[in-house]
Amino acid sequence: MKERNPNTFSFAKVFCNIFGHKLRVSKNVTDHVHEYKCEKCGMEMTDTANGFLARLTPKFKETNDYISKIHQKRKRKHYAHAS
Repeated sequence: MKERNPNTFSFAKVFCNIFGHKLRVSKNVTDHVHEYKCEKCGMEMTDTANGFLARLTPKFKETNDYISKIHQKRKRKHYAHAS
């Protein structure tokens, strides 16, 4: 999908402002934390620590990457120990 310039007019943005976003999971960070992307306007969202959705800022993206690495290590360690 094309990168969107936030200052340009878009019917998709108007549609999302009126009817709401159509969010789809774009990345599973952990079993409970996900990153989402709107199919219409391309806006990215993520789960926060308190369970709400927030815009995916560079800081949230960095945090999600770090959490994902920790989660993957723990999963590998757990599955290796279980077998």
